Amino acid sequence: MIPAPEVPVGTGQPAGEPGLPAGPEREFPVKPRSHGAMVLRRFLHHRLAVGGFIVLFLVVLLALFGGKVWHYSYTFQSNDLSQAPSLKHPFGTDELGHDTLARVLRGANKSVVIALLVASMSTAFGTLVGAIAGFYRGWIDSILMRFTDLMLTIPSYAAAAAIAYQFGNQSNGWVYLAVILAAFAWMIVARIVRGVFLSLREKEYVEAARALGASNRRIIFRHLLPNAVGPIIVNATLVVAAAILAETALSYVGLGIQPPDTSLGQLVAVGQQAATTRPWLFYFPGLFIIVIVLSINFVGDGLRDAFDPTQTRVRA
Repeated sequence: MIPAPEVPVGTGQPAGEPGLPAGPEREFPVKPRSHGAMVLRRFLHHRLAVGGFIVLFLVVLLALFGGKVWHYSYTFQSNDLSQAPSLKHPFGTDELGHDTLARVLRGANKSVVIALLVASMSTAFGTLVGAIAGFYRGWIDSILMRFTDLMLTIPSYAAAAAIAYQFGNQSNGWVYLAVILAAFAWMIVARIVRGVFLSLREKEYVEAARALGASNRRIIFRHLLPNAVGPIIVNATLVVAAAILAETALSYVGLGIQPPDTSLGQLVAVGQQAATTRPWLFYFPGLFIIVIVLSINFVGDGLRDAFDPTQTRVRA
């Protein structure tokens, strides 16, 4: 019979393993992760979202700064009339000799700037309305939500077109266009934020903050709003995509950006007439619109999954 190994008294471990600590001392500490780190990790595992973010970043960078780098201005007229895409003019030229790439970059710049302004203004106003309505409830909630419902019943495109027709011809008409589109884009954000605040205001940490004497303003901006940032960011990305499509639609019918300035919607409208003879005038600005909107939708889908606390499955 083989004798059992001797265990030294007071060590709690077999002889011959002097390097291992006794029972309770063998710990495997796990580094805690912050909420931001978990969100980033889930987002990075969403391949479509990461790819969409990279493409969107490059397109926005090109739209904002490409026109300053490209050696042709969007107003410059050369002697190359209606030329097909070449090394000299990668996107070809129109019947007046305008470089199509320069005009597409200018149009993308205006469309992206307008979309970002619309998303910023509508998200800020919608978040404020939804936060006040969801936190205070009662008659304040009733008034704000009935006003929100009233705005939702207004046909936004028809109203925006009518108002844009009055201000679109001014030199800074694109600013008016952004404000008009933002005025009809905040309602969905307000309703979502209200729903989130109605749920969060009943949490224990809110009661603890009240017990410690925190003001309503501090509770809203320091405790509730940071916990509602996920749905707000996700909906802001969707507003950007919707704003680009809205601006494109208005410019397409001649009620958005006016010449001599240009936008992607206006370029598509002008290029439609030459889609069969000079297709580069129609397809290149249309391709930019598709790429921008699809990339934003992919990023929004990834952010939605990343901010979802119940999301445990890693998506491809």
